[in-house]
Amino acid sequence: MAGKVKEELHQRKPHASVEEEALLNIVRTADALTRDFDDVLKPHGLTGTQYNLLRILRGAGKRGATCSEIGERTIKKDPDITRLVDRMVKRGLVKRSRDGRDRRVVTTSITAEGLRKLNELEEPVNKLPIQQFQGLSRQKILELIETLETLRQRAP
Repeated sequence: MAGKVKEELHQRKPHASVEEEALLNIVRTADALTRDFDDVLKPHGLTGTQYNLLRILRGAGKRGATCSEIGERTIKKDPDITRLVDRMVKRGLVKRSRDGRDRRVVTTSITAEGLRKLNELEEPVNKLPIQQFQGLSRQKILELIETLETLRQRAP
């Protein structure tokens, strides 16, 4: 009976297909989860993209990363990494340096202040997804991960 009710609900919704409905649900869910994340970061003066940049640079270590390397690792593709880095340099969270052998190569690395900011955010950021996925079994979460990875691999 439950399956029949779900099917009737789908028939009444103004979607061209169940695939369209699934896509809209993914977008709406991503927006809701992202808003929660933004709420955690906002009191610290960071956006999700800026937080992601700090994490990338922490992972890059003392060597740092070039703008193209940062762009390859970002969660959301940002066409203007240079401006993002500029803003973070002004805040003292990252620094730039030129390669000693090739002055054309500019690397960006995280500062002590950037590391302090990440350490301050570690606990609330780690707690957030646990709260957001509360009530879902580990198996359901693993199935969701697999489904989303499959969709992402097929995306152009």
